[in-house]
Amino acid sequence: MMEKILEKATDMFLTYGFKSVTMDDLAQEMGISKKTIYAHFENKTKLVTECTNRLFVIISGGIDGICSMNKNPIEELYEIKKFVMQFLKDEKSSPQYQLQKYYPKIFATMREKQYDKMKSCVVDNIERGLEQGIYRENLNVEFISRIYYAGGLTIKDHALFPPDKFSQSQLMDDFLEYHLRGIVTPKGRKILNTIINSNEE
Repeated sequence: MMEKILEKATDMFLTYGFKSVTMDDLAQEMGISKKTIYAHFENKTKLVTECTNRLFVIISGGIDGICSMNKNPIEELYEIKKFVMQFLKDEKSSPQYQLQKYYPKIFATMREKQYDKMKSCVVDNIERGLEQGIYRENLNVEFISRIYYAGGLTIKDHALFPPDKFSQSQLMDDFLEYHLRGIVTPKGRKILNTIINSNEE
């Protein structure tokens, strides 16, 4: 039952936002009593904590799986983006914004874990791109990995990129292309253009 509650709660939080979904909503959606939920999670904060941890494990595992395929680094970033997009549901509910505003401690913990995960993943991606001659050899790897992470956070800022003007899907596409065009060699540009053209077909 605990796993079922976590699964449904995570789905609802991502769809409607962490603040918007109440324990009553969750109980009604599952056809169970609130008492059953509270038997496993003492309060909503505990439930949100467990849901975000669960989501982090799922997404990290998926990214690790993609990285283990040893695709070329440009293709790898597009595969990771496609995988992460599965977890972006109703963009206008802004689960990340609600998490940051109403559960700042949980948000800060998650951001730290995300940073550690993304930084090692991006550093590895850049280093392999350098070895394969598809990224420019004079890159400052530390700077590129950090600015890429920072940019990924920034495009989720609704004050800068309001959802009624920017779709999350298009933002992620534009941001990834922006990142890659700044670091690829002519050889890498050919791979990038092939991927972009095939995605547009």
